[in-house]
Amino acid sequence: MNQAELFYPEAPAPARPAIVPRVAPTPDARPQVEGPEAESRCAYTVRLTDYPYPSADAVKVSEQRFRRELDRQLGDDVARSLRAYRNVTESSEGDLTKEEVALASRWAKAYEAARTAGFRDLGDTDEAHFEVRPI
Repeated sequence: MNQAELFYPEAPAPARPAIVPRVAPTPDARPQVEGPEAESRCAYTVRLTDYPYPSADAVKVSEQRFRRELDRQLGDDVARSLRAYRNVTESSEGDLTKEEVALASRWAKAYEAARTAGFRDLGDTDEAHFEVRPI
């Protein structure tokens, strides 16, 4: 040992972390969501469009409020109700079942309640609207 090694010892090399192989997810693997709203939360997406004041926090809170109210109104029937509503607006009256008409009616009422909840703190929102898309 020389004087340099005695007075200026080198720090020990850090231990290398163990290498863990990554497993590629299978194509049909979906993220698991826990809780009572797991199915309805994964069935559709909500996006606020044409909002003139792009504050990310305000938009996120508004979308969450809208989604929560829609889930409260329709439960697990959100995607089915949306599909029924689209069928009612695009089909003739003779092609529809009573269940489709009832679901479409529920969708219209639930959407309006969710829209009111979503726009509660946004202010001037003449052209903005919520876009709901099934996954």
